[in-house]
Amino acid sequence: MKTDAQIRDDVETELRWDPSVDGTIGVIVHDGVVTLTGEARHYAGRWAAEDATKRVKGVRAIANEIQVKMPVAGMRSDTDIAEAAANALRWNVTTETANIKPVVKDGYITLAGQVQWGFQRTAAENAVRNLMGVKGVLNSITVATPVKAVDVKQKIEEAFKRHAVLDAKDIQVNVNNSTVTLRGHVRTWQEREDAALAAWAAPGVGLVENQLYLQ
Repeated sequence: MKTDAQIRDDVETELRWDPSVDGTIGVIVHDGVVTLTGEARHYAGRWAAEDATKRVKGVRAIANEIQVKMPVAGMRSDTDIAEAAANALRWNVTTETANIKPVVKDGYITLAGQVQWGFQRTAAENAVRNLMGVKGVLNSITVATPVKAVDVKQKIEEAFKRHAVLDAKDIQVNVNNSTVTLRGHVRTWQEREDAALAAWAAPGVGLVENQLYLQ
């Protein structure tokens, strides 16, 4: 089992290794929980640092406290960002027909509207996250597909069994209306992410509460 010092060294190495991580990032580790501090030049860099940290074995949880300090050359007006966001959603094959409206204020995008599938909600956020000038994204999109909770639970459990990368025997699925709660434990952070993605792919899922923890 890794010590906190070993995890910190590995995270710092992974951050240096990943060319998509910009800025000056600090790493603090306590009991396997990693806190990322410092500054990134763009919102995309903040998330790139978090994604890189998730790849490191031994990381149990992440607190992303990285601040976005955008250079003048990267700043855009709210109008420019809104236009770019609308185009990104319209040109994305996953969201082109979805009823999603981006609202921009002070560089922060709020996504509102309804979609039929949970993966469309995630795709919309990913589509605008890397746009120039974006300081943050609030995803308020809802999923509106009338399905029975028992059907959702069954489809998710069947998906877990099909996925070779998931050891699903210790994952419990609970469904309340359109909210799916995953409980239990997994071996790696990637398994935790894969479980959530599998749950989001089920029709009618409006929210996934990922309460899985790493052994």
